[in-house]
Amino acid sequence: MSLTAGPINRVNLPNAITITRFLLVPVVVWAIAARQMQIAFWLFAVAAISDMLDGFLAKHFRMTSELGAHLDPLADKAMLVSIYVMLAIGGTLPLWLVIAVVSRDLMILAAIMVSWLMDQPLKIRPLMVSKVNTLAQFLLAALVLATGAFGIDAGNVITLGIVAVGVLTGLSAAAYLLTWTRHMAS
Repeated sequence: MSLTAGPINRVNLPNAITITRFLLVPVVVWAIAARQMQIAFWLFAVAAISDMLDGFLAKHFRMTSELGAHLDPLADKAMLVSIYVMLAIGGTLPLWLVIAVVSRDLMILAAIMVSWLMDQPLKIRPLMVSKVNTLAQFLLAALVLATGAFGIDAGNVITLGIVAVGVLTGLSAAAYLLTWTRHMAS
């Protein structure tokens, strides 16, 4: 397994960084469960920085790969869903929000699988509303972890973030459902 760029190699440096981000997920889950919120916050910050770093390396040094195109969003989703579930279990995020976030992701996965099974593969490209939604989810997770880690009182900002993520998640789900429906009808 090589960590260099090239058309033959599948695991290059950006992909290795993404795989490392996957490995951080259970550690962040442990930190939240153990109420070690400073550890959870800093590991989440490392994951966010690594997400930017692997994207920068891939684009600017021509290290993009099909593997990376699939792994990167999966690593983001694994981190976000794990954090949201743990924060809901701890009573910090409302259960309805976590159900909406997870259900949207499962809906997209189911649509891709149905398209594939019906021999009408759908190439998913992130929609703008989805990118804004993911950013809002990351910011809300960071804010909630920071409040737990550093005792910051961000009550109204967290409430606003919860509403924003809820609305954006709904809009994103609707946009993907519309895209999928059009694809399947063609």
